[in-house]
Amino acid sequence: MNLEELGALADAIRAEIGVAVLGQEEAVDRLLVGLFARGHCLMEGPPGTAKTLLAQSLAAALQLDFGRIQFTPDLMPGDVLGASIFDFQTNEFRLTKGPIFTEILLADEINRAPPKTQAALLQAMQERVVTLDGTDNPLSKCFMVIATQNPIEQQGTYPLPEAQLDRFLFKIDLDFPEEQIEFEILRRHAGQALDHAARKAKITSVISREQIDAGCALVDTIRLDDTLLQYVLDLVRATRTDPDISSGASTRAADALCGAIRAHAALDGRDYAIPDDVKLLYPPSMRHRIVIGPSAEIEGRSADSILENILNRVEAPR
Repeated sequence: MNLEELGALADAIRAEIGVAVLGQEEAVDRLLVGLFARGHCLMEGPPGTAKTLLAQSLAAALQLDFGRIQFTPDLMPGDVLGASIFDFQTNEFRLTKGPIFTEILLADEINRAPPKTQAALLQAMQERVVTLDGTDNPLSKCFMVIATQNPIEQQGTYPLPEAQLDRFLFKIDLDFPEEQIEFEILRRHAGQALDHAARKAKITSVISREQIDAGCALVDTIRLDDTLLQYVLDLVRATRTDPDISSGASTRAADALCGAIRAHAALDGRDYAIPDDVKLLYPPSMRHRIVIGPSAEIEGRSADSILENILNRVEAPR
C-alpha cells in the first residue's frame, strides 16, 4: 500500500460515515487518525450529538468485529472482562470472555459507571491484553476503544480516573451542528419511516483487516525529525510549568501525540510531518490530560484556551 491508496481508503470511510452522520467531519478525521495510530478516542458532548452513531458508523465501514458495552452505575468489572465459571459437567473452570474481546469496542456513556468498573479497561487499552485468573489473553492488534460520555456536569456521571484519561489518544468534543446541517438532517429523516430500524443507514464495509494492517505499517514508515520531536516535547513540558495548569501531561502523552502526527501526515498523503500537524493535534490530544488550576477554573478558562496560549507562546520550528 502507498500513501495515495491509504488516502483513497480514508476518503471511502468518510463517505460511508457521511451516509449516516452529517456535520461531524472533524470528529471523523480524528477517529481515522486514532484508527491508524492504534489509539483510543473519547467523545464528549451533550445527548443527541451523534456520538454513538459515529462510533457505530465507523465500525460498520470496517471489516472488524464490533462490540458495545452500555456503561451503567451497576456495571461490574466482570461484566466487561468476563470470568471463569465452574462447569459441573467437566468439573473444571471454563473462561467466559466478556464483550471486551472484540476489535472495535464502543464504551457507551463510559462515565456513568463507577471508577472501579472504568478501571477494567486500563490494561486492555495500554497493553492489548486482558489478564484473567493469572492468564494473559491477548486482544487483536486492531483493538480500539471508542468511548462516549456526557459532560460531567450532568446528573449521574462520574469523572474518569486520570490514569484512564491518559490512555485515550484524543478527546473529541462534539456540539450541535450548524443550522443548515441540522435542517438537512431533519429533511433526510422526514423522508424516511418513523421506525428506528428503517431509519438505520445502510453502511457498506469498505476496508478490510488486511488493509488496515497495511495502512498501519505505512504509518510506521513515517519518521519525525529531531526539530519536530523537540517542538512536541517543548509543548508537552510547557503544560507542567504553566500557572493555569495544576497537573500537566505525561511522557506517554508526548509519545502518543507523536504517533498521531505520523498517522495524520500519512492520511494527508505525506511521508513527512510538519509543525502544522503538531498544532492541529495538540489540543485534542492534551485537553483531557491536563488539570486546570483553581484560579483559572474560577475565571472560567477552558483547557483549549490554555493550550492555545501555550501554542502561541512556544516557538515552532521553521
